[in-house]
Amino acid sequence: MTYFLSGVYLLPEEKASLYDPPQHSPGRSDIGFNDIQGIKDTVRELRGAWQEGNEVGTHFNGHFCGEDGGVGTWSVPEWKSEISQAKSFVKNWKTNAGLQAEQPLPFDYENELIGARTPCLEGRPNFVRAASELGFRYDTSGINHQVWPKKELGLWDLSLQMVPVPGRAFETLAMDYNFMINQSGATKGDPAQYVYWGDQMCDGLVQAFGRAYAGNRAPLIIGNHFESWNGGAYMRAIEETIATVCVKRDVRCVSFRQLADWLDAQDPQVLDKMRTLGVGEAPKGGWATFLATQPADSAASPAVKQAEQG
Repeated sequence: MTYFLSGVYLLPEEKASLYDPPQHSPGRSDIGFNDIQGIKDTVRELRGAWQEGNEVGTHFNGHFCGEDGGVGTWSVPEWKSEISQAKSFVKNWKTNAGLQAEQPLPFDYENELIGARTPCLEGRPNFVRAASELGFRYDTSGINHQVWPKKELGLWDLSLQMVPVPGRAFETLAMDYNFMINQSGATKGDPAQYVYWGDQMCDGLVQAFGRAYAGNRAPLIIGNHFESWNGGAYMRAIEETIATVCVKRDVRCVSFRQLADWLDAQDPQVLDKMRTLGVGEAPKGGWATFLATQPADSAASPAVKQAEQG
């Protein structure tokens, strides 16, 4: 998985003034900061996640949304400032929290950080420009359909995708929050619906996977907040989806870094051809004809999971 870390969760409340958010006064954060024990806990989980092979990206810092100084209004230089501060809070957590005796994180965030998801699905155009100039490799802040990724300003666009909502006449983003909003509109809805809502999300994700698996073989990108909304319905949905799809033949459940590495290793002309296939569209004449000059395993479909912290 890729875990998107909010930098202010490694900054103690008493050091809040170290954060100078764009278009806001120093020390301001719409998601708050952390306490010392919370920082210890977060670092422990980050360390374990990375050592298990997961990736740590950034979800930035203060999560400002809307028109009043929200991330959608930030300039390229302001995004660069936000990125720099997110890096700083992760790299200097021991000093900022007065935890010098603690073990360091097992990675260099300068090298580890190659991608991000902006808060609130806002601010993507200027963020991509800033990230491109800073050498990022991917962005997952937008909204896509289940088609093969393409690059924008040198970054792979690995945005969340629209997936079916079984029993409904529309699709929604492959994210626990979006299913929750469409089902209960609140984090604590009718308990009698918890099982149904979890099953509905799981079934929607599995349907989305199925149409890609039998169709264009595009990566399926799933988001999750690790929340207990509606009795943990969405955590169960994610877990059951993983157990269903990750064991399929030719499927790899990977981080965004791994997906970017895999995409970069492919023949660009082949990827261009793959992008001509629509959602759930299998190539006419079969894969052997469609990719006649490619190895038989070139159509393997990596599935990607991402998780957000913050």
